Amino acid sequence: MPGITLGDLAPLWEESDTIAVMTTDTSDPTPVSNETIRTQLAHRTIRAFTDEPVSEDIITTLLEVARHSATTAFQQQFTIIRITDPDLRAEIGAVSTQPHVKSTAGELFIFVLDLHRNAQIREQAGADLAPLSRMNAYVHAHDDTLIAAQNMVVAAESLGLGTVYLGSINADPRRMIRALGLPKYTYPIVGLIVGHAAQTPQCKPRLPLSVTTGVNAYPELVDPAAQLEDYDREVQEYYGTRDTNTRVDSFTHIIANNLGKGVAEQSPMLEVMHEQGLALQ
Repeated sequence: MPGITLGDLAPLWEESDTIAVMTTDTSDPTPVSNETIRTQLAHRTIRAFTDEPVSEDIITTLLEVARHSATTAFQQQFTIIRITDPDLRAEIGAVSTQPHVKSTAGELFIFVLDLHRNAQIREQAGADLAPLSRMNAYVHAHDDTLIAAQNMVVAAESLGLGTVYLGSINADPRRMIRALGLPKYTYPIVGLIVGHAAQTPQCKPRLPLSVTTGVNAYPELVDPAAQLEDYDREVQEYYGTRDTNTRVDSFTHIIANNLGKGVAEQSPMLEVMHEQGLALQ
């Protein structure tokens, strides 16, 4: 498997003897490219995995990659919990309500914002714990946690594995905290499943650079409907042609009508953060 590179493969998902590999598409928009960039551009969200296990060598490698991620002021404020207990996975699946979480296929990791470890160090040293309850500390630890998660995703996909982020674990953050036995000054930020893909999804179109990138100033939209018309058409075409979904929604319609309606978007996250001693000031 280490010898497999995306550049060696056709511009489709293919099934090898050992792994399901996702290859690059032919419409690479970047003027400069390499294996890492092609892997990142080939990202798809995978929600169906085979029963083939991910090897322990790969799991150790992914954890090491995450461990070596950039971190705010060298504070290393995250912890990764690998879920191997079927009953615990079932509980997490019940929280998320997602079939791919309830399934036992793929490896499930929970990325936890962790200020508890540093609180223990400070407490033992007789140092004030108040800085850990500031919003600043929460944001920095949140950044550390997501950077580690994204590093794991890039590494996993470079090995031909599929991945899916699980924001749905925050549909009931109190239940997640109880299930994982999380102490004060911690919070479950995101879940991640890594495994051998059992589906071949199309690449979902992203907003154009002209909208998401500014030079020296914020790129304010003057007329969102007009400026996003072409992108809306592209998104409608995507939803109209993909095999796993029959809805034909535009991006602006999704944002105008669906944003904030998900269970994880309405859960009492700030309240639970405060209960965990986080983001108090």
